[in-house]
Amino acid sequence: MERSKRIVISSDASGAWQAAREGMLVMIVDVIDMSTTLESALDARALAVLGCSPDYTRAPVEVNPKQIGQRAARISRENHTGIILVAEPRYGSDSERMARCQKVLKGIEKEKGMVEAVLPNIGAETPRMADMKNRVVVAVTDTGGVAYDAAFLVSERVITGTIARTLSQKGMQPALTAVKRARECLREEDTGIAIIAASRNSMEDMLAAQFIANLLMQE
Repeated sequence: MERSKRIVISSDASGAWQAAREGMLVMIVDVIDMSTTLESALDARALAVLGCSPDYTRAPVEVNPKQIGQRAARISRENHTGIILVAEPRYGSDSERMARCQKVLKGIEKEKGMVEAVLPNIGAETPRMADMKNRVVVAVTDTGGVAYDAAFLVSERVITGTIARTLSQKGMQPALTAVKRARECLREEDTGIAIIAASRNSMEDMLAAQFIANLLMQE
Protein backbone atom coordinates (compact mmCIF):
# COMPACT_ATOMS: atom_id res chain seq x y z
CA MET A 1 0.00 0.00 0.00
CA GLU A 2 1.25 3.48 -0.80
CA ARG A 3 2.59 5.26 2.25
CA SER A 4 0.73 8.41 1.22
CA LYS A 5 -2.63 6.71 1.64
CA ARG A 6 -4.40 7.42 4.91
CA ILE A 7 -5.96 4.70 7.05
CA VAL A 8 -8.70 5.98 9.34
CA ILE A 9 -11.18 4.39 11.71
CA SER A 10 -14.66 5.81 12.11
CA SER A 11 -18.18 4.61 12.89
CA ASP A 12 -21.85 4.78 11.99
CA ALA A 13 -23.57 5.95 8.82
CA SER A 14 -22.33 9.50 9.37
CA GLY A 15 -18.71 8.34 9.50
CA ALA A 16 -19.20 6.26 6.34
CA TRP A 17 -20.80 9.23 4.56
CA GLN A 18 -17.99 11.59 5.56
CA ALA A 19 -15.27 9.15 4.48
CA ALA A 20 -16.94 8.73 1.09
CA ARG A 21 -17.14 12.52 0.71
CA GLU A 22 -13.38 12.68 1.36
CA GLY A 23 -12.73 10.30 -1.52
CA MET A 24 -11.75 7.29 0.56
CA LEU A 25 -12.33 3.61 -0.07
CA VAL A 26 -14.90 2.73 2.61
CA MET A 27 -14.99 -0.66 4.35
CA ILE A 28 -18.10 -1.39 6.44
CA VAL A 29 -17.52 -3.69 9.42
CA ASP A 30 -20.72 -5.06 10.97
CA VAL A 31 -19.64 -8.23 12.73
CA ILE A 32 -23.11 -9.21 13.99
CA ASP A 33 -24.12 -9.77 11.28
CA MET A 34 -24.24 -7.83 8.02
CA SER A 35 -20.60 -7.93 6.92
CA THR A 36 -20.20 -11.50 8.24
CA THR A 37 -23.28 -12.56 6.26
CA LEU A 38 -21.92 -10.94 3.10
CA GLU A 39 -18.46 -12.46 3.60
CA SER A 40 -20.15 -15.84 3.91
CA ALA A 41 -22.09 -15.11 0.71
CA LEU A 42 -18.76 -14.50 -1.04
CA ASP A 43 -17.50 -17.79 0.42
CA ALA A 44 -20.53 -19.36 -1.26
CA ARG A 45 -19.39 -17.76 -4.55
CA ALA A 46 -21.91 -14.96 -4.76
CA LEU A 47 -21.38 -12.82 -7.84
CA ALA A 48 -21.60 -9.51 -5.94
CA VAL A 49 -22.61 -8.25 -2.50
CA LEU A 50 -24.19 -4.93 -1.56
CA GLY A 51 -25.71 -3.36 1.54
CA CYS A 52 -28.61 -0.98 1.92
CA SER A 53 -30.90 0.64 4.43
CA PRO A 54 -34.34 -0.69 5.29
CA ASP A 55 -37.28 1.58 4.49
CA TYR A 56 -36.97 3.49 7.76
CA THR A 57 -33.80 4.64 9.49
CA ARG A 58 -32.93 7.22 12.14
CA ALA A 59 -29.52 7.86 10.60
CA PRO A 60 -28.72 11.61 10.41
CA VAL A 61 -27.53 11.27 6.81
CA GLU A 62 -29.38 10.59 3.58
CA VAL A 63 -29.79 7.06 2.22
CA ASN A 64 -31.31 5.72 -0.98
CA PRO A 65 -32.26 2.01 -0.91
CA LYS A 66 -34.01 2.32 -4.26
CA GLN A 67 -30.71 3.28 -5.92
CA ILE A 68 -29.00 0.20 -4.52
CA GLY A 69 -31.90 -1.96 -5.67
CA GLN A 70 -31.42 -0.58 -9.17
CA ARG A 71 -27.69 -1.28 -8.99
CA ALA A 72 -28.30 -4.87 -7.85
CA ALA A 73 -30.82 -5.42 -10.64
CA ARG A 74 -28.47 -4.07 -13.30
CA ILE A 75 -25.67 -6.38 -12.16
CA SER A 76 -28.03 -9.35 -12.07
CA ARG A 77 -29.48 -8.64 -15.53
CA GLU A 78 -26.04 -8.17 -17.09
CA ASN A 79 -25.05 -11.56 -15.70
CA HIS A 80 -28.38 -13.35 -16.24
CA THR A 81 -28.83 -14.21 -12.60
CA GLY A 82 -31.11 -13.52 -9.63
CA ILE A 83 -31.00 -11.46 -6.45
CA ILE A 84 -31.10 -12.66 -2.85
CA LEU A 85 -32.12 -10.20 -0.14
CA VAL A 86 -30.87 -10.63 3.41
CA ALA A 87 -32.97 -8.73 5.92
CA GLU A 88 -34.20 -8.42 9.49
CA PRO A 89 -35.80 -9.43 11.78
CA ARG A 90 -33.52 -12.43 12.17
CA TYR A 91 -36.22 -14.62 13.65
CA GLY A 92 -39.31 -13.24 11.96
CA SER A 93 -41.23 -14.32 8.88
CA ASP A 94 -40.41 -13.63 5.23
CA SER A 95 -43.37 -11.25 5.08
CA GLU A 96 -41.98 -9.26 8.03
CA ARG A 97 -38.62 -8.99 6.31
CA MET A 98 -40.21 -8.03 2.99
CA ALA A 99 -42.22 -5.29 4.71
CA ARG A 100 -38.95 -3.49 5.61
CA CYS A 101 -37.53 -3.76 2.08
CA GLN A 102 -40.12 -2.00 -0.07
CA LYS A 103 -37.79 0.78 -1.26
CA VAL A 104 -35.02 -1.53 -2.41
CA LEU A 105 -37.65 -3.76 -4.01
CA LYS A 106 -38.97 -0.78 -5.99
CA GLY A 107 -35.47 -0.20 -7.33
CA ILE A 108 -35.11 -3.85 -8.28
CA GLU A 109 -38.52 -3.82 -9.97
CA LYS A 110 -37.70 -0.64 -11.90
CA GLU A 111 -34.65 -2.29 -13.45
CA LYS A 112 -36.49 -5.58 -13.99
CA GLY A 113 -34.45 -7.62 -11.53
CA MET A 114 -35.70 -10.86 -9.97
CA VAL A 115 -35.62 -11.60 -6.24
CA GLU A 116 -35.20 -15.32 -5.66
CA ALA A 117 -35.26 -15.39 -1.84
CA VAL A 118 -35.45 -13.24 1.28
CA LEU A 119 -33.26 -14.67 4.05
CA PRO A 120 -32.53 -13.71 7.66
CA ASN A 121 -29.34 -11.83 8.53
CA ILE A 122 -27.60 -14.48 10.66
CA GLY A 123 -24.00 -14.46 9.52
CA ALA A 124 -22.27 -17.69 8.55
CA GLU A 125 -25.50 -19.69 8.55
CA THR A 126 -27.36 -17.54 6.01
CA PRO A 127 -25.80 -19.06 2.84
CA ARG A 128 -26.83 -22.53 4.01
CA MET A 129 -30.47 -21.50 3.46
CA ALA A 130 -30.27 -20.90 -0.32
CA ASP A 131 -27.87 -21.31 -3.20
CA MET A 132 -25.94 -18.03 -3.48
CA LYS A 133 -23.55 -19.09 -6.22
CA ASN A 134 -23.43 -16.43 -8.96
CA ARG A 135 -26.26 -14.47 -7.28
CA VAL A 136 -26.30 -10.80 -6.29
CA VAL A 137 -26.78 -10.61 -2.53
CA VAL A 138 -28.11 -7.44 -0.88
CA ALA A 139 -28.09 -7.06 2.92
CA VAL A 140 -30.92 -4.76 4.02
CA THR A 141 -29.98 -4.07 7.64
CA ASP A 142 -30.28 -1.43 10.32
CA THR A 143 -26.61 -0.68 11.02
CA GLY A 144 -24.22 -2.11 8.42
CA GLY A 145 -26.74 -1.72 5.62
CA VAL A 146 -27.49 1.88 6.54
CA ALA A 147 -23.77 2.74 6.76
CA TYR A 148 -23.13 1.10 3.38
CA ASP A 149 -26.08 2.95 1.84
CA ALA A 150 -24.97 6.33 3.20
CA ALA A 151 -21.48 5.92 1.73
CA PHE A 152 -22.75 4.49 -1.57
CA LEU A 153 -24.97 7.52 -2.11
CA VAL A 154 -21.79 9.60 -2.32
CA SER A 155 -19.42 7.10 -3.93
CA GLU A 156 -19.55 3.52 -5.17
CA ARG A 157 -16.18 2.90 -3.48
CA VAL A 158 -17.70 0.77 -0.70
CA ILE A 159 -16.70 -2.74 0.43
CA THR A 160 -17.24 -4.89 3.51
CA GLY A 161 -15.07 -6.87 5.91
CA THR A 162 -15.32 -8.89 9.11
CA ILE A 163 -13.19 -10.71 11.65
CA ALA A 164 -15.84 -13.29 12.61
CA ARG A 165 -16.05 -16.90 11.50
CA THR A 166 -17.74 -17.18 8.12
CA LEU A 167 -19.07 -20.02 6.03
CA SER A 168 -15.57 -21.13 4.97
CA GLN A 169 -13.15 -19.05 7.05
CA LYS A 170 -12.15 -19.11 10.70
CA GLY A 171 -9.41 -17.85 12.99
CA MET A 172 -7.44 -14.99 11.47
CA GLN A 173 -8.58 -15.72 7.92
CA PRO A 174 -11.63 -13.38 7.76
CA ALA A 175 -9.53 -10.43 8.96
CA LEU A 176 -6.74 -11.26 6.50
CA THR A 177 -9.33 -11.50 3.73
CA ALA A 178 -10.61 -8.03 4.68
CA VAL A 179 -7.08 -6.63 4.51
CA LYS A 180 -6.43 -8.31 1.16
CA ARG A 181 -9.71 -6.93 -0.23
CA ALA A 182 -8.86 -3.41 0.94
CA ARG A 183 -5.44 -3.59 -0.72
CA GLU A 184 -6.79 -5.03 -3.97
CA CYS A 185 -9.66 -2.55 -4.21
CA LEU A 186 -7.60 0.55 -3.41
CA ARG A 187 -7.16 2.78 -6.46
CA GLU A 188 -4.73 5.54 -7.17
CA GLU A 189 -7.48 8.16 -6.96
CA ASP A 190 -8.62 7.00 -3.50
CA THR A 191 -7.36 9.32 -0.77
CA GLY A 192 -7.11 6.43 1.68
CA ILE A 193 -9.07 3.68 3.38
CA ALA A 194 -11.73 4.25 6.03
CA ILE A 195 -12.59 1.29 8.24
CA ILE A 196 -16.11 1.98 9.49
CA ALA A 197 -17.52 0.25 12.56
CA ALA A 198 -21.21 -0.03 11.67
CA SER A 199 -22.22 1.03 15.18
CA ARG A 200 -20.25 2.86 17.83
CA ASN A 201 -22.52 1.13 20.34
CA SER A 202 -21.22 -2.28 19.27
CA MET A 203 -17.95 -3.22 20.96
CA GLU A 204 -17.58 -6.05 18.43
CA ASP A 205 -17.67 -3.61 15.52
CA MET A 206 -15.32 -1.10 17.14
CA LEU A 207 -12.72 -3.72 18.07
CA ALA A 208 -13.00 -5.39 14.66
CA ALA A 209 -12.46 -2.11 12.82
CA GLN A 210 -9.40 -1.38 14.96
CA PHE A 211 -8.05 -4.88 14.37
CA ILE A 212 -8.38 -4.65 10.58
CA ALA A 213 -6.85 -1.16 10.57
CA ASN A 214 -3.90 -2.38 12.65
CA LEU A 215 -3.25 -5.18 10.17
CA LEU A 216 -3.34 -2.69 7.30
CA MET A 217 -0.91 -0.40 9.10
CA GLN A 218 1.55 -3.24 9.57
CA GLU A 219 1.98 -3.60 5.82
